[in-house]
Amino acid sequence: MKAKSRTIVVRRAPGSATRGVLSAGALRVPCAIGRTGTTIFKREGDGATPVASMRLMSAWHRSGRMVRPRARLPIRRVRPGVDLWCDAPAHPAYNRHVRAPFSASAESLARADRLYDFVVVLDWNITARARHRGSAIFLHIARDGYPPTEGCVAVAPRDMLRLAPLLAPGTRLIVQR
Repeated sequence: MKAKSRTIVVRRAPGSATRGVLSAGALRVPCAIGRTGTTIFKREGDGATPVASMRLMSAWHRSGRMVRPRARLPIRRVRPGVDLWCDAPAHPAYNRHVRAPFSASAESLARADRLYDFVVVLDWNITARARHRGSAIFLHIARDGYPPTEGCVAVAPRDMLRLAPLLAPGTRLIVQR
């Protein structure tokens, strides 16, 4: 018998375009979403979180900065100064992990802040990739007070640890309007 797939649902919080509620089973936690809210027409740099059903693909962990969550996804160790994510729409590696040195525009996975201490790669514009449709759409750690993201979904560190056991192959994160 095939195992039932899990879902994580993100809904906008009442009265806010940039905050949401993330639900997974009995777990309900606040989250931050994009600075321009949600959209069905995601574009690179628009600051919106895509309304979509996205597979959880893999995760990255920055050792020494937070306890390694007990997710069942493949987890790779972030190497400072090495691991980057390409956000250059014209580059063949657009919306992919790349390694430094890298000549095109790319974001470091080893951020000075703690947002990417644990980051889950969502299947937004990765499997079926198109230029300018958005890159680096992740589930990651939120800043204190849940200010908006650039298009990702972000939760508090303690909530990421609580959510981690549900982060498995076959799980989908669904962002609703």
